[in-house]
Amino acid sequence: MALANDVLTDLALSRGTLDRAAHRRADDGLLPRLLGDPATRVAVISADQRIALEDDPTSPTGRGLAYRAPVDADRAAGTLAVFLGEEGGTSYVAVVDPQPRAEDGWPTLRDAGLTLAPRDAGVFTTAQALANWHRAHPHCPRCGARTEPHSAGWVRRCTADGSEHYPRTDPAVIMGVLDDDERLLVGRSPAWPEGRFSVLAGFVEPGESFEAAVAREVREEVGIDVDEVTYLGNQPWPFPCSGMIGFSAHARSTELTLDPVEMAEARWFSRQQYVDALVTGELRVPGGISIAQRIIEHWLGARIEDAVAAAGAAWRRVEW
Repeated sequence: MALANDVLTDLALSRGTLDRAAHRRADDGLLPRLLGDPATRVAVISADQRIALEDDPTSPTGRGLAYRAPVDADRAAGTLAVFLGEEGGTSYVAVVDPQPRAEDGWPTLRDAGLTLAPRDAGVFTTAQALANWHRAHPHCPRCGARTEPHSAGWVRRCTADGSEHYPRTDPAVIMGVLDDDERLLVGRSPAWPEGRFSVLAGFVEPGESFEAAVAREVREEVGIDVDEVTYLGNQPWPFPCSGMIGFSAHARSTELTLDPVEMAEARWFSRQQYVDALVTGELRVPGGISIAQRIIEHWLGARIEDAVAAAGAAWRRVEW
């Protein structure tokens, strides 16, 4: 089982370096003080989940998040601000801009997540996850009354019954399934265009272990049983509020029976067949920030660009 040898490291969205300093969140005066301190670094995330970049000579890529000092508008009523953490004595806060910024050229996390330095990748990922949660939970799930941010943006408190509600993360498993010949199983959702294939994935259900979720999802989607379920790695996935837990698994059979609601196509690929399909454009690669691409590259034994180059072929990268 080639995928079961080691654990994936340096996943794109798992590289955050800030100390979250959760003990500071209980201080009701924390955000007002930080937003009145010009030393605080503010990252502005837009309504369409974009953050501006700027030149940063300390970044490996020469680009980083465009932090700024606080401004009066950050302290205005109705503005959502969240304390993200601290590093080297500097505090970081995310402020949500209610305006979209696509026309201003601000990138999304999918655009920039792979190229950002670890601190900035973690800031963007956390800011987006929290902004998504706040937007989706304006009312109390117990009584329906309005909720308000508390604990420096990490809690929403009901204005009627005082109950507290915390950010939600929905765990999902994603798995590289191999047969006895080490062929990889990939599938295409009915909602995806032709050529868009990825490893299988699905949400963990209540009362279910991650390993059991792997087996159930594979059985439901393609009709095969698996064993040797082995952990590979994990990363946050704030699209809108998931965490992706990666595994490898061994297929006990290869005959596929597809659930038409979940799966339009599913195919087995050898390593050479996969590279050949990339070269011809038959397959499109999962996005570079996804753990899916890393699982595939782990199976290939090389970065996708390197595997294609080793085949002596020219290739134009197409992601989704």
